[in-house]
Amino acid sequence: MIRNAQKFLLCLLAIVTAGELLHAEEVNFNRDIRPVLSENCFYCHGQDPNKREADLRLDVRSAAIEYGAIVPGNLSDSLLVERINSKDADLMMPPADSNRQLTVEQKELLELWINQGAKFESHWAYETPTRPAQPETKDKQWARNAVDHFVLNKLEAEGIAPSPEADRVTLIKRLSIDLIGLPPTRQEVDAFVADTDPQAYEKLVDRLLSSKHYGERMALPWLDAARYADSNGFQQDGDTWQWIWRDWVVRALNEDLPFDQFTIWQLAGDLLPDATIDQKIASGFNRNHLLNGEGGAIAEEQRFVILFDRIDTTATTWLSLTMACAQCHDHKYDPITRQDYYSLLDAFNRVPESGKPQRQSSRIRVAAPFIELPTDENKTRIADWESQIAKARGESAKVTNAAYAGWHRGVFSDSQQDDVKGLPEPLIAILKKMESDRSDIEKKSLEDGLRKHFDQKVLSTIAGKLPEIGKLNSLNQQLANYRGDQIPRVMVMSDAKPRETFILDRGEYLKPLDKVSFATPKFLPPLPDGAPANRLGFAQWLVSPDHPLTSRVQANRMWGYFFGTGIVKTSEDMGVQSEYPIHKDLLDWLAVEFREGGWSVKKMHRLLVTSATYRQTSRVTPQLLKQDSENTLYARAARFRMPSAVLRDWALASSNLLEKQIGGKPVYPYQPENVWEALAITKERDFTYPKSSGKDLYRRSLYTFWRRTVSPANMFDASNRQACRVRHSITSTPLHALTTLNDPTWVEAARVLARLSMQDSKTLNTRIEFAFCQVLCRVPTESDKNHLRRAYENQLAIYKADNKAAIALLNVGETPRDESLNASEHAALTVVCLGILNLDEALTRE
Repeated sequence: MIRNAQKFLLCLLAIVTAGELLHAEEVNFNRDIRPVLSENCFYCHGQDPNKREADLRLDVRSAAIEYGAIVPGNLSDSLLVERINSKDADLMMPPADSNRQLTVEQKELLELWINQGAKFESHWAYETPTRPAQPETKDKQWARNAVDHFVLNKLEAEGIAPSPEADRVTLIKRLSIDLIGLPPTRQEVDAFVADTDPQAYEKLVDRLLSSKHYGERMALPWLDAARYADSNGFQQDGDTWQWIWRDWVVRALNEDLPFDQFTIWQLAGDLLPDATIDQKIASGFNRNHLLNGEGGAIAEEQRFVILFDRIDTTATTWLSLTMACAQCHDHKYDPITRQDYYSLLDAFNRVPESGKPQRQSSRIRVAAPFIELPTDENKTRIADWESQIAKARGESAKVTNAAYAGWHRGVFSDSQQDDVKGLPEPLIAILKKMESDRSDIEKKSLEDGLRKHFDQKVLSTIAGKLPEIGKLNSLNQQLANYRGDQIPRVMVMSDAKPRETFILDRGEYLKPLDKVSFATPKFLPPLPDGAPANRLGFAQWLVSPDHPLTSRVQANRMWGYFFGTGIVKTSEDMGVQSEYPIHKDLLDWLAVEFREGGWSVKKMHRLLVTSATYRQTSRVTPQLLKQDSENTLYARAARFRMPSAVLRDWALASSNLLEKQIGGKPVYPYQPENVWEALAITKERDFTYPKSSGKDLYRRSLYTFWRRTVSPANMFDASNRQACRVRHSITSTPLHALTTLNDPTWVEAARVLARLSMQDSKTLNTRIEFAFCQVLCRVPTESDKNHLRRAYENQLAIYKADNKAAIALLNVGETPRDESLNASEHAALTVVCLGILNLDEALTRE
């Protein structure tokens, strides 16, 4: 009886468990199952036939069912369930040597999914986004726009309340960092804090969005994506003129050029009907690559390196896909085939380029195609040279003709046989004839031939004796050198040289396989009707209404820019390997809003920064840290260190040193001594760092010359600009503090800020308050003042005892010091100001 009862209970338990599985919340394939299969199974059982084991595909439902790996609704007959639960090392999946292991929860999830019918879905990011309905929330007061409804809905589901709104000082500082990258003035802060207008915040946002500095701030992440630099890289590392493209980016962002046009111009501006100069310049996006001019480089091999880079950069920037895998084989996770890769590459395989740069001067190395854009100064200088050359040419012609006449007489004189030496045989044959025996044709041929011989062979031997010729040659050489070194030549795209494109075996350019023609990846929507089969058609396809990725990718990156992390954390990869987004509905809503709102970037930025979500304080409570340590639900604002380029600009602006000119050629601010010395391995060019002077030392970091082989030493955590980068990384090492405490830019900024404080105020307290407000945008507390006063007094004692050290500190940088100020006091306050510039609050976007 007892044994029968046990059997009955076990059966009953099995029935109850099965019932629980059947009635449990339905499993979502994209959210729950795909991440497990992608991470643990697709590498060996995905779409790449070269790596597929046992001829089993788990990424296609019909294939998995046909194989028997999955039997929907039947766990006992599903081979997948048997293998993931096996204890036999030869049978268990994932295999023991794969270094992967499913958790108990993952196994149960897979079983639940199979029990519920094993439904598959297309990867969510490959489906065209539709606008989700705005969710309902219990709190009807907090939300300021649609963004907040989506955020608050998730917070309420988790029982979390949003954080309070940040104070106004924090908000104006936050907005200034995010939208223009420069500190607000004390007057601007005071005015905003005192403004009682209910629209004061929105008016501030609109003012910053319309600032000419908005485009400079927003250009920084775009230059990282475009791998922009001012030189080619490699040993020669020749300088280029791509800063002309950089200036176009700033203008386009300031003008809010719609993103669909921003895309089309950069990918195919040169192919637009009656393309303007700006549209051609914009196409320089895909000419920002490295150029290898080293002697051992094979031109055609380098051309393919450039082609591969263009595909990778374009795919990462607009599609957020890792297409580089398909250069050698079908992608192991995403449905990108080799055929897709090389069919897309065909659109970029029409540029009339050799793969190597040309030498314009010892400094400049650019590769065709390019457009020349001489400045007014260039035109004036060239016109002056050409005037001098015209005059010298006339003087030279006179002496040349006189010299020719003398030589000509010698040729016909028996006593000047040396003049006949070296003449071509046909001319000597004519000369041997009596003049009366020469035909008219021979006479003309003789005269023409003699003049040609004189100009080509004789003149160079006597030019040194004729200063007029030397002057002309010198002027011509000077003009040629000037043209090569000083005429801007921005590299652009062109389809002037169509080529046949082939799939390459393992990406090797010498091993072509099947011929392909341009096509977009098959797993994505087709080209729009009437779109040309070239880069222009490709660009139009990217911004077509049914494209699933472009608007999502950009909306995700905008979110990451303002909130610290994208809704999809891996902003460089929105493919199958990416995390399923908690806020998928919000991302889709933003993507549709961006697309249907005319692709206005400024409009989207305004939407995000005017949300209640953005305006929250960044202070974290113990409860929030416990409930959502990574802030994935956005119950507080993001807090992170400013990019190094912005930190430098902030220091310069706080001390009124910043030169706010927009655009122009790169400048050379302070760098460590001999920073480029490692490049000087030949005498081909001088790699001495040409430090700027005057206002150019204090221009925004955006305009700092970016040498690809040796990036600016004070730009920590910055992209190396050798490859596309769309996700900013933040690290923390002592080198960062060494930079902000010792770099001449920061020391000089602190010195000048101290001088301004001393000139503005008479007491130590008011001087400290002035400097503090300049940097941190708020009035210091009594505790702040006490700490800074003690630091000042300690430093004052040191510098009173060592006046030479004070003078040495006050001589850092090129800005003249005010010698009317007490040196010890000025030096002590300089150290205090340097400390303020290095406070966590000064380095952080809060």
